[in-house]
Amino acid sequence: MEGNGSAEWEAAAASQVTLERLLSVVGAGSLELHMAPGGLGAPVTGVTVLDPLDPGVRPRDLLLAVGVDARSAHAVDVLRRAGEEGATGVVFGPGTVGRPAPALRRAAEEAGTAVLSRTSWCSWDQLAGVLRAGLASAGLPQGLATHTVALGDLDGLADAVAALVGGAVTIEDLESRVLAYSSSDTGEDVDELRRLTILGRRVPPWRVAAMREAGFFRALWGTGDVLYRPARGADPERLVAAVRAGGEALGSIWVAAVAGRPLAPNATEALRAAVRAAAPHLLHHATRGADTRLVTDAARAVLEGRGSVEVLAERAALPETGYCAVLAVHADGRGADGGDGAPRLHDLLALHCSAYGHPAVVVRVGGTVLVVLGALACDRARAGRQVAELGTSLAEQLSATVGTTVRVGLGDVVPGLAELPESRRSAESVLDALRTAGGERRVARTEDVAETIGVRQVMDALREVPLPTGTPVARLAAFDAEHSGSCLLETLRVYLDHFGDVPAASRALCLHPNSLRYRIRRIVEVSRIDLDSPDARLLAQLQLRMLMRGGEAGTAAP
Repeated sequence: MEGNGSAEWEAAAASQVTLERLLSVVGAGSLELHMAPGGLGAPVTGVTVLDPLDPGVRPRDLLLAVGVDARSAHAVDVLRRAGEEGATGVVFGPGTVGRPAPALRRAAEEAGTAVLSRTSWCSWDQLAGVLRAGLASAGLPQGLATHTVALGDLDGLADAVAALVGGAVTIEDLESRVLAYSSSDTGEDVDELRRLTILGRRVPPWRVAAMREAGFFRALWGTGDVLYRPARGADPERLVAAVRAGGEALGSIWVAAVAGRPLAPNATEALRAAVRAAAPHLLHHATRGADTRLVTDAARAVLEGRGSVEVLAERAALPETGYCAVLAVHADGRGADGGDGAPRLHDLLALHCSAYGHPAVVVRVGGTVLVVLGALACDRARAGRQVAELGTSLAEQLSATVGTTVRVGLGDVVPGLAELPESRRSAESVLDALRTAGGERRVARTEDVAETIGVRQVMDALREVPLPTGTPVARLAAFDAEHSGSCLLETLRVYLDHFGDVPAASRALCLHPNSLRYRIRRIVEVSRIDLDSPDARLLAQLQLRMLMRGGEAGTAAP
């Protein structure tokens, strides 16, 4: 077993950790990215604290610029020197960066060096520990049963570990507080101590005191292996192991047998693998401060037309007035890992927007992710170009990263945060049109897909209009329903969409032109439609479109 463990750690050390991967692990609770002119794929291999007496920095390191004001000329010198020596990025103190000053921005772009800042609730010592732990955990290969768990989804992680070990699982922090527990913990067969722990969301104080007195925590945090305790009476057998990254203890995973059944024969080995895979999840959870959720909640409220613009501006450090816009982003189907891409998309969007130097708030709404972009250029046309360039870049880079097509609807540029709901509506309408059309187009503005949006709005309005019974389309729908395999409706739709061009329509339907002509005669016979009448053709196309929309929504055809 020792040989296997060493091999895995050697593989982890050899793997390259990118800036994107590191930031996705440590989260926004400790570090903020302001710009990354060298790209998020830049490698990070270590952390260096600036020493005024020995200002050197190793290539591909993050330099912690302790005591350097990002607004000063000294900050520009530090950044240039770091770039010359190949540093990946420079981290400044909290509240000194905001939107990088022009001189600092120019220096960063010339050097290709990222500009970041430490959050105010994370000290320099804590940040150094978090980054080193993040570097260690970001390079770890994930276990087979946990690779589809979204980063930070501790409940999903607990269920995955429970499936591996064949028991009930709780994940706890360093203070014995319950962060997550497996769904198997909710049954009647769970032992009393575990039930009290879950209900109280922490191990009972008397139990913690007893374990501390017995020296249990010294053993837990001091060993790198799994601890085992056999069953005692009604108390089931248990396993526990510390979760670590880069020498930093992050929490622990507990396993208990359920209903008198023994744990899986390989439970110890499975738990060893699980605590390694759990490190990025606990690190991500620990660094996701409440401030991030407060910003997201404020943005969601404003986007829904019920929130305070002043609160959003204060929490997100965005100007109340000035051009801003909303992007609506969606990943088609499932990602390369076979899972729903929305959670990962959320984190990647925040990183990529920061890399381009755009202040942004990212809000997940179902399977769609909304991005609020603020502090755009003062000129409306230029602001629109900024939005378009960012949307195009996001679609290209994220499609490659998540392994599926990512589409971006560009919302209208509006003059202030109060108009964000209007921009959101336009962004979602554009995204809806892109998804309906399918194809290779991934990014669009309202004017790019105005026809599709207009037709969909007309369709929505017509749903409330009672149409005469016995229209040609209604007759065809009834005929197709009564005759299995009949596809006269689809044939008519394609024929009309191709302006009656038989060769083009037959190619679209994969039919011989003579076969299509026979079908058209059959359509006229069954439906009694007058294909020479503009009104008949228009009504038929409208009803056929409504039938398509009804099918998309799972509703009955009109």
